[in-house]
Amino acid sequence: MNELRVFPVCAFQDNYIWVLRLGGNAAVVDPGEASPVLDYLRAEKLQLTAILNTHHHADHVGGNTGLLRHCPVPVYGPCDERIPSVSRRLREGDRFSLAEFGIEFSVFEIPGHTRSHIAFYGGGMLFSGDTLFACGCGRLFEGTPRQMHDSLAKLALLPDATRVYCGHEYTLANIRFARAVEAANPQLAEWEQAAGALRARNEPTLPSTIAAEKAANPFLRCDQPAVIAAASHYAGRPLKDPVSVLGAIRDWKNNF
Repeated sequence: MNELRVFPVCAFQDNYIWVLRLGGNAAVVDPGEASPVLDYLRAEKLQLTAILNTHHHADHVGGNTGLLRHCPVPVYGPCDERIPSVSRRLREGDRFSLAEFGIEFSVFEIPGHTRSHIAFYGGGMLFSGDTLFACGCGRLFEGTPRQMHDSLAKLALLPDATRVYCGHEYTLANIRFARAVEAANPQLAEWEQAAGALRARNEPTLPSTIAAEKAANPFLRCDQPAVIAAASHYAGRPLKDPVSVLGAIRDWKNNF
């Protein structure tokens, strides 16, 4: 295998652990548990060379310790003491290279889901953890609507062709909610059909693209009249600014 590829390893109910592989080398993004990764590495005869963590939640970092027992490799992650296994703590604007893959990643701080969440961007790929989902965004466990809005706006500036690898298989549920928010958006029906066909074959709906997110993800469309109207109706009062709109539809999604 002479080109960089990305494969999903399934974990828990709906997590994806992303494995970057080139030749006999592998790096993993957000290993919530070690055993499925170790099984994959053994089956594919791959050597682990790095671990990347986007945020501290256990379903994204719980496998670090088990992997490090077998493979003492660098762990790249946010500046957050809740992930003690991180050996390279990263901030906004940092860059690092994975030499085995010939790729350099840029780091974005994208708080909202958690206060220290980061994303990795490089080689036309974005690993967005639980901030930007396909047609959705993460719950605001530690952050504010303003933080989530600004984080999503930052990611929306990436090239349209950027492939978005998020942490969970939530696409169909997110599309169903998006259709409640913006029913007349033709991109949603098309996306729902395509995603449904993939899931019927037990295939991932990911990666998405930045272009698809800007066209259909309501959390990136909080300045659009239809989204503003739906959010205002849900809130029971006129909403004018995108941050208030995002806050309203995030609350709506929590109870959808």
